[in-house]
This record gives sequence, C-alpha cells and structure tokens, in this order.
Amino acid sequence: MKNLLKKISVIAIIGISVSCKNNLDEIVYSDVTQDTYEYKNAYQAIGIVYANMRGLFGHTNYYMMQETTSDELVMPANASGWDDGGIYKRMHLHTWNSENPQLANMWNVLYKGVINANRVIEQLEKGVVPAPSGVSKEQLIAEMKTARAFYYWLICDNFGAAPLVTTTSTELPSKASRADIYTFIVTELNTSIPSLSEENNKLMYGRFNKWGAKALLANVYLNSIVYTGQPKWTECLQECSDIINSGKYGLETNYRKIFTTQNENSPEIIFSVPFDENLASGFFPEMFSWHGALKDKVLLQATPWGSGSALGVPQFIDTYDTDDQRLTNTWLMGPQFAADGVTALKGSYDQSGKPLVFTKALPDGLFTGESQGYRMNKFDVRTGSQYNLSNDFPFFRYAQVLLMKAECLLRNGNSNEAAQLVSQVRSRSFTTPAKATVSGSELTQNTRYVYGNVENYLPVSPGDTQPVQFGRLHDELGWEFAWEGHRRRDNIRFGIFTRKSWLSHKPTGDDRAVFMIPQSAINSNPKLSN
Repeated sequence: MKNLLKKISVIAIIGISVSCKNNLDEIVYSDVTQDTYEYKNAYQAIGIVYANMRGLFGHTNYYMMQETTSDELVMPANASGWDDGGIYKRMHLHTWNSENPQLANMWNVLYKGVINANRVIEQLEKGVVPAPSGVSKEQLIAEMKTARAFYYWLICDNFGAAPLVTTTSTELPSKASRADIYTFIVTELNTSIPSLSEENNKLMYGRFNKWGAKALLANVYLNSIVYTGQPKWTECLQECSDIINSGKYGLETNYRKIFTTQNENSPEIIFSVPFDENLASGFFPEMFSWHGALKDKVLLQATPWGSGSALGVPQFIDTYDTDDQRLTNTWLMGPQFAADGVTALKGSYDQSGKPLVFTKALPDGLFTGESQGYRMNKFDVRTGSQYNLSNDFPFFRYAQVLLMKAECLLRNGNSNEAAQLVSQVRSRSFTTPAKATVSGSELTQNTRYVYGNVENYLPVSPGDTQPVQFGRLHDELGWEFAWEGHRRRDNIRFGIFTRKSWLSHKPTGDDRAVFMIPQSAINSNPKLSN
C-alpha cells in the first residue's frame, strides 16, 4: 500500500472536480491545464481513479449506507447528539428522501470516479499518457475500464437506473436502465479481463489485476437476480473457481490480521482500498462508533465524536454462537479501560462519572444511552493513531470468494460442497473443530435472526415471519463480513431488506431496494428524475 500511495498522493490533486453550476465554461486558475499537463508515466494518471475510492468510507457515504440501512448496524441519537436533523435514523427506518446528504455524497464520489476513468481512458487511447516500460497501453486501458466498471457496479447496485457515461463529453446525460448498466459492466469486464496483469505483487496492490476483476465480476453475477431478474449462479461459480484455482490467494490463519493497521501483506486480500493516516486519509470508523472516552484506551491523538453512534443491532448480535471468535473480534463490548488496562474509563452524559460498560441491549433504534450498544472492534486502532487510520479496506477478499462459490453451489442444489467451503471459512474462528463444521442441510435452514420490532428493549411485533430461504448461509455472511459493507446487498438478495422488521425498522416498500437520485443531481440535470 505505502509505495503506491506515495505515487498517488501528490497527483491526487490533479483530478477534476464536479460542479453543480449551470455555467459549464471552465475558469482556469493555473497555467497548467488538462491539455498542457504532461504525465511522466501512466501511474500518475491512473492514481486519481483509485484515490477517489477513499471518499466512499465516511459516516455519511457509501460505507455506512450499506450497513445502517441493513439489519446489522444502527446510528441512533443519544445525549451527546447524533440526530443531525434525522439523517441517520432515516437510514434505519428506510424513510430517506432525495435530499438526504448521504445520497448526494455517494453519488458524487461514484460519478467522479467514472468521469476520471473516462478521461484517463481517452488519454491512454490517444497516447497522451505514456505506458511504463514492460506494460502495454492495452493493459492499462483494460485496468481503467475495470475500475470504471467497479464504479458502475456500485451505481447499479445502489441507484438502479442512472446515467451511463463513457466519454468526456459535457452533454447532460439521460438515465440508462439498470439492466443496461448491468450489461455494460459485464461486457466491459469480460472484454478487459484477458488483458489484465495476473501478478499479485506490490506494484499491483490496490489496483485491479485479473483476479480482482474476476472478484468484481463474480459479485456482479451473484447479484444478477436482483439487477435483471435472471440468476447467474453458474457464471459466478466459474469466476470464483478461477480465482481459487489461480493459487494466488488464501485464507489468513488469524482473522484479526486481515484488519490490522499493516494489513497489506495479508494473503487474503484480493482488492483493497489503501489508506494511510498521513498520505491517504478517509478511514475513521472509530470516530463515529467509539465513545469519546476511548481516546485514552489506545492513546488516540483525536477524540471520537461524543459517545459514538454506529452500534450493533442486538438481534444481529444474538445470532452469533458464543464460541465464535468473530464475535469479540468484531464487536467492542463490556467494561472499558485506559491504555494501562486498569483505569476504568467513565461516562460523560447520562452515565457521567460511572464506569463505561458497553451493553448489548438497545431500547430502540432512535435514541440510546451513551454506554448502550456494541461498538466497532473489527479494524485495529493502533496505539497512538491519529484521526484517520492506516488500515487498508479489504473490498474483495478470499473468504468472500469461497462463500460466493458456496452460495452458488447451494442455490444450484449442491449443498454438501457448499457446506465444505463454509466450514473451511469457519475453521479459523472456532477452537473446537466440531463447532466449525456445518452440514448442507443446515445451510438450507431458516436464519437464526429473530426479526421483529423492539420498543423499550422488548419485542412488540414480529412483522413478516416467513422463513428465509438459505437463511443459515445469510447468517454466515453476516458473521464473516460485519463492518465490511456487504450487509445491505446480502439482505436484498436473500429477500430480507424490504420485507422484514428489526429494531425500529418496518418495511416501507420494495422501492427502498434502491436509493433515489439525489435532488442536487436532478436540479443540475433536467434530463434526470426519480
């Protein structure tokens, strides 16, 4: 990560910015423009396309929209604040509107990525950007088309029908259908993959090689049933098998090592978004999940915001086996102490002066006490960390490939082979082998999740009680990938997102399976509408 970031950090400022102004005339504030700037090599040009991905991981952007709209996380208000005009609770309640800032923030980052990729692709095609020695122009174009497909996948997944722009034209675009965007992504990836590097080395870290592209394509195929109504289990299965058979990646023996500060050498990470607290900022989950008192827990150089807000939904926490080490490796719970391990940390609001003890139960999803709710413990917060963390975000990793393959096998009727793969992933998180092993019949069972609404800590209405097909596999995905931005997509694919109730959430309609186009985008383009 660090070597690549040193190359990208300086040139990240060269990227274009997107404005909502109706006047499209460019105002040049420097003698150096897009037409006159000369790149010494292609790595300078492609850097901005990858650097832009770091903008997805704030508390009001893609990352938390995938988690807090799901049955896994919630961001309630508390005595320290966290209401912010209701923008967080609307995610939990599925009552967001086109003016929720999260929508505009995600939309802007995704389309900035598309626009930057379009520009770099054209520069590579015209020879404006020279390819480094030993690397072909075709390989770099294929890499940028893969990165663009990555952005369009997230657009397709989150917004459905949206503009499909592949040139640097300034003409205002109309919406393309979700199916058309899906077809574009699949075609681009299948065309690009043969030209991509097969290397898994430091130069390709944080960039799309052949295997990262196949992991992306597998994800697209996995969710084809959602995007187009047509299942592509066999196609997804093939992409996963190709990655597995490459021998380039493997399971990390220690689950915690995937998420440590220096995690760039993990054999499990297939494609990451690199972060560095100095050179590449933008990853700070401790700031919006941890209580401010936890500054003294690891001698943070910044104070987490108030008493924190991003918490585990108790019904989700209850699905874990108590012997599953992923429970404590993912969630911060119980009494909290300073860095010396002895001094009890204290509350500052409704628990002022009392020892800070994180408890599982929440009265509802709207307002909690300062010590209620389990917090983020998945990503290591290094002693002495700054506001931003240096942990690279593992967007695609080997365990996901194994479990995608397991899901496709299960849906194609091969439950026994699916169970072998799931057991392989579970094995590192249980000290007792028998606990790690699951059977094919178990994976076809209903979820352990007890859905229903909660008021004042008690269940008041079960809501939809229909069994979840392959619900136990859905549970496995939750335990393995909590805090990794998968849950909304999994909830939708398993038929949970718009049907089930949890905490204070009740179903509000199937249209909530996609986010509406933000009002700011509609205001700037009369061809768009919701």
